[in-house]
Amino acid sequence: MIDPVTWAGSIPQVNGIAPRVRVGRSSWFNLLWLLPIGFVLLIVAVAVAKGLRNQPTVQHFIARYPGTVEPSHPDVSSGFPVWLRLQHFFNLFLLIFIIRAGVQILSDHPRLYWTRHSTPGTDWFRIQNPVPADPLWTAKQDSISLPAQVGLPGLRHSIGLARWWHLGVDALWLLNGAVFYVLLLATGHWRHLVPTSWAVFPNAVSVLLQYLSLNWPVDNGWVAYNSLQLLAYFITVFVAAPLALITGLGMSPALSTRFRWISTRFSIQTARSLHFLVLVWFLVFIVIHTAMVFTTGLLVNLNHIYPGKNVHGWLGLLLFLASMVLVVAGWAAATPFTLRHPRVVQRVGQAIVGPLQHLFEHLDPKPGQYSEADISPYFWHNGQYPDSDEYKALFDGRFADYRLRINGLVDNPVELDLTQLRALPHHDQITQHFCIQGWSGIAKWGGISMRTIVDLVKPLPEARWVVFYSLGEGADKGVYYDAHPIEHMSHHLTMLAYDMNDQPLSFGHGAPLRLRNEIELGFKQVKWIKGIEFVAQYDELGSGRGGYNQDHEFFGYRQSI
Repeated sequence: MIDPVTWAGSIPQVNGIAPRVRVGRSSWFNLLWLLPIGFVLLIVAVAVAKGLRNQPTVQHFIARYPGTVEPSHPDVSSGFPVWLRLQHFFNLFLLIFIIRAGVQILSDHPRLYWTRHSTPGTDWFRIQNPVPADPLWTAKQDSISLPAQVGLPGLRHSIGLARWWHLGVDALWLLNGAVFYVLLLATGHWRHLVPTSWAVFPNAVSVLLQYLSLNWPVDNGWVAYNSLQLLAYFITVFVAAPLALITGLGMSPALSTRFRWISTRFSIQTARSLHFLVLVWFLVFIVIHTAMVFTTGLLVNLNHIYPGKNVHGWLGLLLFLASMVLVVAGWAAATPFTLRHPRVVQRVGQAIVGPLQHLFEHLDPKPGQYSEADISPYFWHNGQYPDSDEYKALFDGRFADYRLRINGLVDNPVELDLTQLRALPHHDQITQHFCIQGWSGIAKWGGISMRTIVDLVKPLPEARWVVFYSLGEGADKGVYYDAHPIEHMSHHLTMLAYDMNDQPLSFGHGAPLRLRNEIELGFKQVKWIKGIEFVAQYDELGSGRGGYNQDHEFFGYRQSI
């Protein structure tokens, strides 16, 4: 059970700000101004539309294009079959969790960018104040709180649990969508959602004029949607939904390293921004769709989509209210259930997402994708800075007394100081860092390949995992550690780094030594390394889940998507 007061090392709750969009180089527009501005523009649009309706040419245009293109096969496309009505509800129910968890994920790095670099001041959208001048400001500090019934679960820096909700329910939503597409094509009901004539565009303009003039079109959604509805549904089903999948996969580190010809041009940050814009489309669509259902004939519309009848009557409304009880109950229960049973959320999420995720875990990133010209001008700090007397003494002595202990199931345990480490064969690489919070950055790392370390210590056959221990503690106290498969140690991009961008590691970035395992996300790149241990299993370390964040903040052991 989670105690919100002590969560994540008692990280204080910090509210964000109203959403802002960059205008020009340094000005920001508060999006809340869109509410009064939009209201005024709507009033003006209504007045203009009413005036236009009195014009003979406009009247002739509306008479020629009344708003609905009659279907060529009304016997196929009329009505709402039971599979469509059931999937409509499932889609609604699943989306409430997807959207809430998605907003929670955004709140962990509440800024969006169009370049692969996450440099403060280059974000185009933010729901957080500007990054302060503090040179050791961390991405975790930059996260914001959300109300418990807005985000899921609503706690600040609860991205581990939010991802299980988002990715797990996403998988169910995609399955529901796949069944929907198959049935849509198999039954011919696609004609209800796909424009089949160019006449849909002038008819859509006609419908818009009729709506704005408050003299609404007469149509029959049972037979065919009006053209404005048709275009909105088509974009939502056949453009926005696939784009949600594509941009979601575009944020995957595994796929980014696999499809280099795409990721070199189409960065994770671009995918993240587009994914957010898809969310905005869904939210706007839901609001307008719901408003139109209520204002264009509530009883008939609800009878269409619930009992599947083209009649007036109260049955549709009663079924709608019953379904809303389920929706509200699910909405209200999600956060308290997550706080009481976080491990259940983690296990269920892993059971749903794990099989798919495992397909991407061992994709092989290649060296040479980035050059020094690609190095990010800013690389976020993150993690709990070490503040022990041991570390302070090492730092004050410029790490002269530092010793790296490498032991466990090895033939040749060693202790190496920095001079000895630097005397080992040098390895460097320029790679992209992927943080689970959403930011990314490119840096040049210099140090020792883990292949060299493996050759030096000679692991025993029973050694299956390599555990890296930090001089720093985790947020909830206790040594920060993370276990990696021994197979990763022979990877050409797994190394111990003592330099970053041709300079010795700074305090904030893990001095004197940090791990770089480019197959894994950022939280597994242990900094301020104290020791390395080769083990057969990691079950008896910490809570037995393979790493500090997995033990304390319910991250997945591997989260390659």
